[in-house]
Amino acid sequence: MAIKNRERLLSKPVNNFYMLLISGGALVFLGLIMVFSASSIHAIDSQGSVLSIVLRQLFFVAVALPFAFYLSRLSVAKWEIVARFGFLFSLALLGVLLIPGVGKTVKGNTNWIDLKFFDVQPSEFAKFLMILWAARLLARKENAGRLTFNVFSLLAPAFVVILGLVLVGHDLGTASVIAAILAGLLFISGIRLRVLGWIFAAGALALAYFIATADYRVRRLTVFLNPFSPEDYKFAGWQPAHSLLGLASGGLFGVGLGGSRQKWGNLAEAHTDFIFSVIGEELGLVGTLSVLLLLGALIYSIFKISLRAEQPFIRFACAGIGCWIFIQSFLNIGSATSVLPVVGVTLPLISYGGSALVATLCAIGFVAGAALRDPAVRSELMKKRRA
Repeated sequence: MAIKNRERLLSKPVNNFYMLLISGGALVFLGLIMVFSASSIHAIDSQGSVLSIVLRQLFFVAVALPFAFYLSRLSVAKWEIVARFGFLFSLALLGVLLIPGVGKTVKGNTNWIDLKFFDVQPSEFAKFLMILWAARLLARKENAGRLTFNVFSLLAPAFVVILGLVLVGHDLGTASVIAAILAGLLFISGIRLRVLGWIFAAGALALAYFIATADYRVRRLTVFLNPFSPEDYKFAGWQPAHSLLGLASGGLFGVGLGGSRQKWGNLAEAHTDFIFSVIGEELGLVGTLSVLLLLGALIYSIFKISLRAEQPFIRFACAGIGCWIFIQSFLNIGSATSVLPVVGVTLPLISYGGSALVATLCAIGFVAGAALRDPAVRSELMKKRRA
């Protein structure tokens, strides 16, 4: 009986819409709490106020939520206009970083624009724009009955240009996410698995080359399986080792909100790349499983909404957004748990970072708009309003 009720609950299209909003909202709320906790020591040391970083994150939330709501009401025709120029917009945003004196370098990565009051990371918006651009091309081919066309040659050249611009700034983590988005879109488009396998092999060789040409990347790759080894612990193994120590010390229910020891200087980027470790230390296994459950619900709802979309452009774009959030979550959590080398990407909706937060909430606004165009969802919402 319980299984039937659960199946009936998940089969109602309007519940996918609710799941999207509830899981996304819960992740943003949890993110604010954990950014405050994880950044408190760093905020005092660097800016003299415990609230300086979380207030900035709160500002980005206050800006992003109304904008995401506005985007959810945007017509498909207007979205297609944005999608048509998505590649050019991405090219322009990333090209600005190449202008001397404009691109800001942080820890070896030149992927920021300093606007004095806050920094902007153009590559976060390029992810969303490239998904829209690719979705429009795939939709046009499907509408013309030509989706059997070589979609790799259709999408790859533009993605390679964008990847090249990201790699010029030495941001291998973001490049990995964008490459994974391309792979996800190719898979969704129905490309032959054999061809996709060759693409993965070529991508792996390219990744190996970029790792081999940078000493710090080689060290990250070699230490992630055993960051506690004596020769690596105080060097490349420091971050993954202390991330694991934080997760291990949390136990079932954690040491309590605000009680993390690793954020006291041992764990760099505690409020960004390694916020999952702080969650595990302060909220325990219950906290980390809750994050995984919320992310799973968010990604599940996005793909369910994608499958119900009548227009191919909306369907491909929503699926691309689902791939983006999934792969970035996987890479971030994999780095925090030392399942993967440290790649330096944020945890969607939770980690500190205005560009990432705004871009992701804009994408969720797009998906919410797709759900609201579903006749079954509109009908159910109208019934609730009348009741």
